[in-house]
Amino acid sequence: MKNYLIDELSVFFPCYNEEKNIENTINKAIPVLENIAAKWEIIIVNDGSKDNTGKVALKIQEKHPKNIQIITHNPNRGYGAALKSGLYNSKYQWIAFTDADGQFDFNEISNLIEEQKKTKSDLVIGYYLARQVSKFAIITSKIWELIVFVLFGLHVTDIDCGFKLINKKVVEKIPKLEAERGAFISSEFLIKAKKAGFKITEIGVHHFPRVEGKATGRNLKVIFKSFSDLFQLWYKINFNRA
Repeated sequence: MKNYLIDELSVFFPCYNEEKNIENTINKAIPVLENIAAKWEIIIVNDGSKDNTGKVALKIQEKHPKNIQIITHNPNRGYGAALKSGLYNSKYQWIAFTDADGQFDFNEISNLIEEQKKTKSDLVIGYYLARQVSKFAIITSKIWELIVFVLFGLHVTDIDCGFKLINKKVVEKIPKLEAERGAFISSEFLIKAKKAGFKITEIGVHHFPRVEGKATGRNLKVIFKSFSDLFQLWYKINFNRA
């Protein structure tokens, strides 16, 4: 009998207009999962894509109907909503997610699992060894992380790194996640996990340039909504005991 690295693992990929990336990303992930997990599933969260992401997802699912499910938002609801759909619909004890654009090497999930086994952490979160985005994006991320640290005392290297391994009990115990349209969801999740006393460990992951498509996280409306969500949570924690 094969000795798997992990008993069971749910993996989800949030997608918005990723028709040129999602098939390659999933096709690379499947053999990794077959090799490391006794039981596994992939959830494709299609967040109201306006291109052919939905059709490509169905094509992928036809090849692996028992292991792949699709969640579709119509219309687009935002990255936070996509993450919540993935987290709350994952069925296995361990949950991982990464971006659908292919900027991460999913083989590195083994490193996150090994780190969890070594540290007995409830969450293993990636940080960029060399982030392949503009200097402006890096600077604004660091400013955001500083604000989160000042308001909530949360200090991690890269709050928004889209490669994380999570014990399902964290998702079940922390207060319901609220962020949808903005980019606050990762911060909200880690803030609530830390407040609930869960152990968080960080590990470096490689990041590669985006080959196709365009990221949408620096949209001014998204940024404004992120700050709105940030201060609403601060108010709840300090005055409403959230």
